[in-house]
Amino acid sequence: MLTVVLLAVSVCAEKRDIHILATNDMHASISAFPQLAALVDSLRSVDPALLVFSAGDNRTGDPLNDKYEIPSYPVVALMNTVGFQASALGNHDFDSGTLKQMVGLSAFRYLCANIHIDDTVGISTLPCQVFDAGGVKVGVVGAIQVGKDGIPSSHPDNLHGISFVPAADVLGQYEWVRRECDVAILLSHLGYFTDVEMAGAFPWFDLIIGGHTHKQLTADEPLHNGVLITQSGGNLQRVAYITLTVDGGRVVDKQVEYLDVKNYGKRNKVVEAMVAEFGKSPKFKRVLAQAEMPFGVKEELGCMMCDAYIDAYDADVALANPGGVRLPSMPAGDITVLDVLKLDPFDNQVVVAELTGRQLLEFVVNVSQGRMRSFPFVGGMRCELTPDEKDGTQLKTAKLLTLDGKRFDMKRKYRVVTNSYVASTCKLPMETAQVQKDLTTDVVMRYLEKQQKVSYKGVRRLTVR
Repeated sequence: MLTVVLLAVSVCAEKRDIHILATNDMHASISAFPQLAALVDSLRSVDPALLVFSAGDNRTGDPLNDKYEIPSYPVVALMNTVGFQASALGNHDFDSGTLKQMVGLSAFRYLCANIHIDDTVGISTLPCQVFDAGGVKVGVVGAIQVGKDGIPSSHPDNLHGISFVPAADVLGQYEWVRRECDVAILLSHLGYFTDVEMAGAFPWFDLIIGGHTHKQLTADEPLHNGVLITQSGGNLQRVAYITLTVDGGRVVDKQVEYLDVKNYGKRNKVVEAMVAEFGKSPKFKRVLAQAEMPFGVKEELGCMMCDAYIDAYDADVALANPGGVRLPSMPAGDITVLDVLKLDPFDNQVVVAELTGRQLLEFVVNVSQGRMRSFPFVGGMRCELTPDEKDGTQLKTAKLLTLDGKRFDMKRKYRVVTNSYVASTCKLPMETAQVQKDLTTDVVMRYLEKQQKVSYKGVRRLTVR
């Protein structure tokens, strides 16, 4: 078992406040770090013992970070400069297989109690860590989301030598933190609803700093079984500023306010210069095509991506999972290399398979995981979706139609293109599948250069009955 780093601090015997600044799901929003750093500077001038934590998903979102010559170096260097003391592991922190580099470059520890990493992998994490906040002993336990397949929502190829168990199965082992510390915190990348469940199961936590679901909570969020839960949206729009009042070795009051980062009026000049240096590469500015009309919703962008796959591989059908379309919209005008890398930041490869109509139907339903909002965007066909009568968020049935409205032949074979994440996690019949050398981003870029002008305004291939 990993040795937990314990700082020798006496138990707090007098009433005092401690302050914590918490982020979650930053997704490499390095452009907001000058404001974040200035905000932290201001808060530390009032309380030098301020603790700064991240609830995970620090990377994946800005190609200036993700495609840097040392991937994710920019966000790690900025977090080091700001003075983060700990981070949870998020599912996207495993992206591109560069977590070992991230951990090695970080001046803070990554906390996760429900992970096991083989020694041969060479990644060092801690299940928990104890901090001194001006004489107050603060114990922090980390946890990451685990899906029904036993892994976080990450590409399986990036998890070799790493295994997970549900957080609920192990958190009880860390109740000693409650006994030995003045404050007990769960630094969670489990998602809001699971955080609520953890508060019910482990009420000895004073605070759960949450992430993963990008939920913007408010200052009047009720306590859950006596536990304060925080989560501040994502992409460094806001941060949670938490005040815990400790008296006689226990927390007697819990408050949170959500502070605006993007519109904060001050900027740290040193951090601003670092961000400018990270953004100098001209390769990201190359114009690929013109968007004649804005892409108003994710489905329009997903349809464009699917059309690119079909064009490149002479396919009948293409699928793109909604989680793989990372921009909610795109304005009219120049579409650059940077735009495409923000749209699809995962370094997925193209996968081509031959599927019967019946196999294709089973596959798209698997991709959706039975949820309406998770149904894949498509090219080369349309889909009619029927929601469950009792729970409209769940998928009851799906019907596959050709673009001219005819039903798919369940026995005919179709040439299908998707990305390697979907192929690996959604039960694609791999006996007919071929993984291509192309990355999906390369395919989209070539398609845009070929088209020169694109417009997908109003394009909808998913309809609800």
